[in-house]
Amino acid sequence: MTDTPANDDTADLRDATAEAAPEVAEADRAAALEAQLADAQAEVLYARADLQNVRRRSEKEVADARAYAATAFSRDVLSVADNLSRALSVIPDDLRGDERLKGLIVGLEATGRELDSVFARHGISKIVAVGETLDPNRHQAMFEVPSDDAAPGTVVQEIQTGYMIRDRLLRPALVGVAKAPVKEGDA
Repeated sequence: MTDTPANDDTADLRDATAEAAPEVAEADRAAALEAQLADAQAEVLYARADLQNVRRRSEKEVADARAYAATAFSRDVLSVADNLSRALSVIPDDLRGDERLKGLIVGLEATGRELDSVFARHGISKIVAVGETLDPNRHQAMFEVPSDDAAPGTVVQEIQTGYMIRDRLLRPALVGVAKAPVKEGDA
């Protein structure tokens, strides 16, 4: 851009105005600096808030990692607990009284109690299913059973125990659910 007489006149006028009213130019400059200061303060506040959000999020992620780190391993160990429970449940009463097997049975029961204790120490708990209303967040319905004794939607049979790890589902309980019995005229 080249200097033209009009541009020179504008610059001269500005200089003359600034010389004639220095307090106006100083006020404009102070207002501009105050605006810049306000913008800088707002940016600092936003940066602090963002940093605090990042800190909170990372603290939560670390806490979750500590609390749920053993989830995959826990799921694998559940099959061991299932097999031990099944083994104990199929031992007939007449064999439980047999002196030759008593030590084995006592050992298996002690192992089951120790496994339950380890689960409890690590926040793993069994889901109560039988008698409860079907909760799709904790139960997986495998079949329906016509029942006069239980209200429709009530869990009447547990096929496989479900487990929670703290407040999260580790494995849903596999259940049978009551349904209204079919009446002879309805079929």
